[in-house]
Amino acid sequence: MQEELVEEYLNNTNLNKNGGNKMGSLKEEAMAYEPKTTLNIADLSEVPVDITILEAEGIDKEGKTFKYKYAELNGKEYRVPVSVLEELKKIIKLKPTVTKIKVNKSGSGLCTRYEVEALD
Repeated sequence: MQEELVEEYLNNTNLNKNGGNKMGSLKEEAMAYEPKTTLNIADLSEVPVDITILEAEGIDKEGKTFKYKYAELNGKEYRVPVSVLEELKKIIKLKPTVTKIKVNKSGSGLCTRYEVEALD
């Protein structure tokens, strides 16, 4: 009787026998899977300079932990390289009233370069 009550309870909830949440089938989960990605701030057409910067940790290809800065916009994370912050600091010294920037990216890997331009 008690086992039947437990089965009925589990059938009417989103829990499984181990206390975890029931999920869809393997196929359903695979089709719904969206890997977490961090885009680059250069992917944006313009960036407000007052956007909040956050810090997170990632794991590189060799399994080492590293920290990176990012901004969140429209539910997506955009990585902000340190060189962009350095360039923006120079711009702010020359033009303290700047409110929007554009980040241009060239190269790839260790040869990546970022150029920051004021839009106003």
